[in-house]
Amino acid sequence: MRSLRRTVLHPPSLRKCGAVAEVFLRVFKDPEHTLVAACDTNLLGKTFKDGKLKLEVKSDFYKGARVTVPEALRAIDEADIANLVGSDIVAAAVKEELIDPSAIVHIAGVPHVQIVRM
Repeated sequence: MRSLRRTVLHPPSLRKCGAVAEVFLRVFKDPEHTLVAACDTNLLGKTFKDGKLKLEVKSDFYKGARVTVPEALRAIDEADIANLVGSDIVAAAVKEELIDPSAIVHIAGVPHVQIVRM
């Protein structure tokens, strides 16, 4: 069951130098499903390793439109599948109750979460 739609405001915790944090957002659609990939802008193109875990924040998957965190949260709320990387977008998704904090995996200190709605 989908969560209730909510109005996403610009939380003060996401303000950076008076501006709202931005992330890269890419939306993939087919006739039945929507997949959203979002990452903090400073992580694009980087690779993180922690033991056997490896997280590649590849441009060909994550680089889409540069949007504000609230815009990304609206897309995540409507997605069937979401893949989120970075402290800004993951913390905002937790704050908006789009994800459970226990679902977050940290790879080399970088938060990562995947959402699948059935």
